[in-house]
Amino acid sequence: MLRLMPVGDSMTIGSAGEHTWRYRLWRHLCSTYGGPFTLVGPRETLYDKAADAPTSYEYADPGFPRHHLAGWGEGWLHMAPLIGGAVRESRADVVLASLGLIDLGFYTDAEQTADNVRAFISGARTANPRVAMVLLPVIPNIRAATDAPFAAQVARFNELLAKTAADLDEPASPLLLASVPESYDIHTDTYDGTHPNASGEHKLAAAFAEAMHQGWGVGGPYEPA
Repeated sequence: MLRLMPVGDSMTIGSAGEHTWRYRLWRHLCSTYGGPFTLVGPRETLYDKAADAPTSYEYADPGFPRHHLAGWGEGWLHMAPLIGGAVRESRADVVLASLGLIDLGFYTDAEQTADNVRAFISGARTANPRVAMVLLPVIPNIRAATDAPFAAQVARFNELLAKTAADLDEPASPLLLASVPESYDIHTDTYDGTHPNASGEHKLAAAFAEAMHQGWGVGGPYEPA
């Protein structure tokens, strides 16, 4: 049984009424992986905007494995201390991480955020020395489109993330850097300039799916169901 843990911020946990890229990836792997797999993690809920809390269970498909480690407003800073326990308890084989926007926007600069990525990787490997990880760079967002200093920090962090993935890649615990889809457009792939709509969910799922397929032979080329 392949056990994958989605880790992320608001774009990963999703909110009530959304499918999320986690769901799109699950649907894709159901038709292409060819073996038993599931999604794991210590959390299950979607974010409920009305309650301003992660309390929603409005999943459209009752068969979807809801588990994850994602939180509205959380970043590498918040997840680095949690990842070891989460990997250990869920026995995760693969971590799929989409983080960084919150860190750069509110908490840390590019270099500090990269330090937290390294702490995150170390924590995951301490819990499972053979864990594999796919890291997604910070994707296009409305703040980067309108705030030049912030855009520069995003670009710098994405450079450091690529370097970190290359430096820390190990045969026993491989790291992959997913590619932000070139076609990702904040005007057509999000509903507010940041959070993905259905089209954006598919593109983020495709980024993880293509990385695993091309890097490790897991699943197949991404085709939206």
